[in-house]
Amino acid sequence: MLEVQHLNTFRGPAHVLRDLALRVGDAETVCLVGRNGAGKTTTIDSIMGLLPVKSGTVTFNGRDISKLPAHERALGGIGYAPEDAGIFPDLTVAENFQISQALAKEAHKGGGIDPRVFELFPEVRTFTARRGLFLSGGQKKMVAIARALTLGPSILLLDEPFEGLAPVVVSRFIEAAQRIKAMGVSLLIAESNLMTASRVADRLYAIDRGEIIFEGPPARAFENLEVMKTIRG
Repeated sequence: MLEVQHLNTFRGPAHVLRDLALRVGDAETVCLVGRNGAGKTTTIDSIMGLLPVKSGTVTFNGRDISKLPAHERALGGIGYAPEDAGIFPDLTVAENFQISQALAKEAHKGGGIDPRVFELFPEVRTFTARRGLFLSGGQKKMVAIARALTLGPSILLLDEPFEGLAPVVVSRFIEAAQRIKAMGVSLLIAESNLMTASRVADRLYAIDRGEIIFEGPPARAFENLEVMKTIRG
């Protein structure tokens, strides 16, 4: 499915990712866990093509996509919901969906919204006429995930989807992630909270200072004192 090897990425003069490697299998949920500034968002942005990589490879379904622009990666099957949701504030929710529907038509994927997308967050139907500017943080995240699924991706990259949400809403989003996986879509989720990650991940990576310091099932992470100390600061 998705494999990253020996990835080195800079933000300006700062060397953020250092020889990073990870993989996500078919219909697998993987969490990338670390403190703020550890390199989670840079990893997601590098995979999505929003940041140029200095060296290393990003392979998707057996194809090296390291040099492809972000929109070609999206059309090729990589969905993305950024930490800030990326909702167009002056457009309605329906218009936000129309943009992704147009891209889906360009990718010859029909352009229709899979009914299962709205089943994840039924309340989205109630505010489709509302402008993005007037959505709550949780509503924006719902729309961002639903919009990303409109392109019919085979993998979904979620950057801090649970950040800033009330515990009951976090549970709703975790349930949605589980249902997305049941639809046959793999997930790579950047997450700061190890406990939250353990509720959704089949497997996780811990990252610190741009390097992977742990890979394995969540239960093993809790048993690793070095990982626990690093993530908790």
